[in-house]
Amino acid sequence: MSSTPSAPFRVGLIGYGLAGSAFHAPLIATTPGLRLDAVVTANPDRREQLHRDHPDARALDTPEQLFEDRDRFDLVVIASPNRTHVPLARTALLAGLATVVDKPLAASSAEAADLCEFAEKSGLLLSVFQNRRWDGDFLTVRRLVEEGRLGRVHRFESRFERFRPKPKPGWRELSDPAEVGGTLYDLGSHLVDQALTLFGPVETVYAEIDVRRDGAVVDDDAFLALTHTGGVRSQLWTSALAPLAGPRLRVLGDRAGYVKFGMDPQEAALRAGQRPGPDLRWGDDDPAAYGLLGSDGDGSGDGGTEPVATAPGDYPAYYAGVAAALAGRAPVPVDPRDAVATLAVLEAARASAATASVVRLP
Repeated sequence: MSSTPSAPFRVGLIGYGLAGSAFHAPLIATTPGLRLDAVVTANPDRREQLHRDHPDARALDTPEQLFEDRDRFDLVVIASPNRTHVPLARTALLAGLATVVDKPLAASSAEAADLCEFAEKSGLLLSVFQNRRWDGDFLTVRRLVEEGRLGRVHRFESRFERFRPKPKPGWRELSDPAEVGGTLYDLGSHLVDQALTLFGPVETVYAEIDVRRDGAVVDDDAFLALTHTGGVRSQLWTSALAPLAGPRLRVLGDRAGYVKFGMDPQEAALRAGQRPGPDLRWGDDDPAAYGLLGSDGDGSGDGGTEPVATAPGDYPAYYAGVAAALAGRAPVPVDPRDAVATLAVLEAARASAATASVVRLP
């Protein structure tokens, strides 16, 4: 496959719910070298929205229509409900199409590993949309760690917390395990992926997973404690019942610590209809929300802290990386084997919570 300004890679997107409409479609449409050619959605309201948002993209009723016309596409992006990820990805790969899958890649690490092996044997691109690797706060922490400004890190704390006391209708709130609903596999996929990206493989997992909201039937509150092989301990929280949020990130080293409140602005911008572009300061954080770096262990201020400008968030980098991988210029921006490792940790977390014990990974 090759791409030129006059012949970009043609993308078929399956699903136009929140993930498809607010994340994938706008990022694909604004990435040089990619063209959003068709979107699969049978919902009349979503088709109208698609026509407003991307008038040049065709609307298809079913994934089968896309696969029957596979010669028109270079890449399939799967942003449909979690239970469809594996069967649709396998069908796309069988059709000879490069494939991007929204997280989680699969319901289990075994399914994910099988899918990776199939893609590898087929010589086809497979990647997972882990956009939170390009959150500005995470990019900032990664830079601080790599530059050694924190010293030897011993603790990493990370939270994705929301306050949604009433469950909303939809597949994410269904109890059937095949739906892969609940906050652990939703936001927990991001938390674990970020921890593994920063500090590598995990030896042990301890978790507390609860269903706390009235009427809820899937987990909506979780805490994970990971011990990495390098000695770092990651403590991760995700909740739909957090009326007061804790720090988004806190990282402690033997030279300094870093603490950051508030969410990366890119999701809110995309939901509001904003689009990345060369004339926009995309992903810029509010200076009032910059994190603090330094040492002030007794709270006196004598140790000294300083604000650290948050690196600009860069979700567009993911699809720019996909375009480069399709052109053979770079590896995929997220290795699907990373998703296998993340799912193994999430499975260990479920086992830990069920037995109130620490689970050791093989």
